Amino acid sequence: MDPITAAALAALAGGLGGEAGRQAWQGLTALVRRPFRSAAAQEERGAGTLQASSGELEVVALEGEPADPVRAQALATALGVRAALDGEFRVLLDEWWQRAQASPSSDVHNTISGGAQSGPVLQGRDFSSLTFNTTRTAGSPNRG
Repeated sequence: MDPITAAALAALAGGLGGEAGRQAWQGLTALVRRPFRSAAAQEERGAGTLQASSGELEVVALEGEPADPVRAQALATALGVRAALDGEFRVLLDEWWQRAQASPSSDVHNTISGGAQSGPVLQGRDFSSLTFNTTRTAGSPNRG
């Protein structure tokens, strides 16, 4: 499994990635809220000794302050520990992470290259129903 970075978790919690990021965050939240299946964790809870976090508190904390790197790291650590203790969670977390990485980002990266440009340039994302009306001047080359 690829490690889930604190930076990636903070970005998702902060809404980066638009709708795809929001859906990925909701998927993680639902996954973390699943019951902890680790037999060792259940025994530890009953004995009153050390307990591994399910990640729920860390998700809520990061959601409240997505720019806090300490909260992001706490969630990354909780997910890693839980994945190490719960094989079913590890598989589901890995599947979630693969989908989250494959989701399209809402970032727009425009590049203009190739030397001098003649004419207007429109940069953005998801354009539809655009009409460009241009007029030729006496010095304009005839393209067409």
